[in-house]
Amino acid sequence: MKILLALFLSCACALLAAEPAPWYWWVSKLDGARVCSQTPLGAGWERIARPYRDSRCEKLAFAK
Repeated sequence: MKILLALFLSCACALLAAEPAPWYWWVSKLDGARVCSQTPLGAGWERIARPYRDSRCEKLAFAK
């Protein structure tokens, strides 16, 4: 029983330390349109700039 409790607590602590994925500016190779997204948009898009903390790509995410 103590082992299960210890396992549960260690998993709970790991989940509390999780962070959201960073946001990036993506630029279209076709027409130069820019989009702020967390995930790749496909082969026709190129990621530029540094990671951001918000969905508007305004607040820079600083490295720890």
